[in-house]
Amino acid sequence: MDSFSATAERSIGIAAAVTRQPESFRVVTGERPTGPLHLGQYFGAIRERVRLQEAGIDMSPVLADYQVITDRDTTAHVRENVYGAVLDYLAAGIDPQRATISTHSSVLALNQLPLPFLSLVTEAELHRNPTVKAESTASGRALSGLLLTYPVHQAADILFCKGNLMPVGKDNLPHVEMTRVIARRFNERYGQVFPMPDALITSAPEVPGLDGRTMSKSYGNSISLSMTPDETVDAIHRTRTDQDRKIAFDPERRPGVSAPCRRRAFAEDPDLASRILRGGNEAANSTAEATLAEVRAAMGTIY
Repeated sequence: MDSFSATAERSIGIAAAVTRQPESFRVVTGERPTGPLHLGQYFGAIRERVRLQEAGIDMSPVLADYQVITDRDTTAHVRENVYGAVLDYLAAGIDPQRATISTHSSVLALNQLPLPFLSLVTEAELHRNPTVKAESTASGRALSGLLLTYPVHQAADILFCKGNLMPVGKDNLPHVEMTRVIARRFNERYGQVFPMPDALITSAPEVPGLDGRTMSKSYGNSISLSMTPDETVDAIHRTRTDQDRKIAFDPERRPGVSAPCRRRAFAEDPDLASRILRGGNEAANSTAEATLAEVRAAMGTIY
């Protein structure tokens, strides 16, 4: 796998290319819908996606609902969390007219790709993945097959629409590198089908939670984008991040207040999230079916 220094150097050149030729890139990003999106995710990832969207890049956010069960025994609240995430995206500035928002479980052809992809990696490579190791240690229980193969499913999420750009922080580079390994090995074995995704390394700040630790849903210390303005201001006043006691609509400086204002407006249409997902899932399925057809043709498995 590439070293961090090599990846960082390549990222600098990619950032310049994004400015010159945004139409040459497709960004695939997403979240596991395990709960409401929060300010840490906004500053850590979503704000950068909006910037790339505004630069003219094709965006494909995937809400990875199947991946919720990598470390959970229930799908309770997943539907609610998925619809909530769509509204959070809209409030943050993701435009469904320019971004294809889809759900993992609804894109059937995407979920066939892990089968050939699994033949391209070894068990040892999967065990070395930092996310797999960290989750295995944190859970304190036997590693599930889904968690062990999580990096391969992430590669499928990226490659089903031939994503070639991943805005990530340093901690997520192993996922991009695993995807590059799978794409390269597939192309070498069966013929050129997939692009080589590149990492666009971001320098997003680490957002502290209400208790001073990194903001995280698992810590219960987050400020959700779906909070009401009053709830948001009350939460902010309990931290050291905002001394302004007035509710002011300022999307750039105070997304913790402004995003909920926009979100409430979107939430007035009860079918909005569902309509957006139907359109996004239809488009994503069309793309995934075309990619799967190429994969099967390359492998000689079209009958």
